[in-house]
Amino acid sequence: MTESNLLLEVKDLHTLFHLREGTVRAVDGASFSIEYGQTVGVVGESGCGKSMTARSILRIEPRNATVSGEILFHRRGESGTVDLTKLDPTGIEIRKIRGQEIAMIFQEPMSSFSPVHTIGAQIMEAILLHQNVDHAEARKRAISVLELVGMAKPARNIDRYPHQLSGGMRQRAMIAMGLSCRPALLIADEPTTALDVTTQAVILKLMKDLQKELGMAIMFITHDLGVISQMTRYVVVMYMGKVVEAGPVIELFQNPQHPYTQALLKSIPMIDRDLDRLAVIPGSVPDPFNLPPGCRFHPRCPYMIAGTCDVTDPANVETSPNHFARCVLAKAALT
Repeated sequence: MTESNLLLEVKDLHTLFHLREGTVRAVDGASFSIEYGQTVGVVGESGCGKSMTARSILRIEPRNATVSGEILFHRRGESGTVDLTKLDPTGIEIRKIRGQEIAMIFQEPMSSFSPVHTIGAQIMEAILLHQNVDHAEARKRAISVLELVGMAKPARNIDRYPHQLSGGMRQRAMIAMGLSCRPALLIADEPTTALDVTTQAVILKLMKDLQKELGMAIMFITHDLGVISQMTRYVVVMYMGKVVEAGPVIELFQNPQHPYTQALLKSIPMIDRDLDRLAVIPGSVPDPFNLPPGCRFHPRCPYMIAGTCDVTDPANVETSPNHFARCVLAKAALT
């Protein structure tokens, strides 16, 4: 990874929620980077901090949350590097970046689109906000980007409301809104979860084709390791707010170093496996108000070492080139 090709660096990111019951560490020291044109997958169970990491990057975290650490956005040209954690979440500078340079596709378009405005009006709003064009030109560009994402009859469907479109068409419209200003980084938060398998395949192929055409980087958030294997070159595995493993997708699938990653891979249905005995991860996700000491995964880990895993938070160790794992067993493998 060359420093000149870096687009985004997340360093020791912490996103804390301050509630009456206590403090929730939604993201607890996450670190990873994304290069220009690269697709990075972020995977983990629900509640592991994937979506909150994305929201922290865009600075759209809830008002009762605080963000610390560094999120370095490396813009080429005169703009240079900016630390997004230092920006006012409602300020002018982050609003210029949000949508124009970093865009996001949300998990459920039906709840993300305004139900009382047409999809065209919402796509045009982003274009008018970030680009110096009039209403007629914004409409022309909105139709063009709808056509780019494969929307049927874009000149007609631009005037439709979200409820008038199918799930696949709404997702195309959401992608179109994200791409309307040609961002350098597109964050896709579970973009195919609510879609049927056939539509999922179409949307995934569309995103890969658009990435090649536009040269943008993608941060792909999902709980589906099958999608990760298709879409990404590098994978970040999160558990209870921490990055427990990260590495090239082939290396991580063939040689997972963290027990949590191993358990996730074993839970994938395979043709040569007994589907009546699908592997599950024992136990349950810890109470966010009462996190276990030491390694967060140790209460569910079959390899837990008493007196070590339940006491010490393991270091992040490079087990092979660009492959990192936060586990005492991974560290022992190097000695």
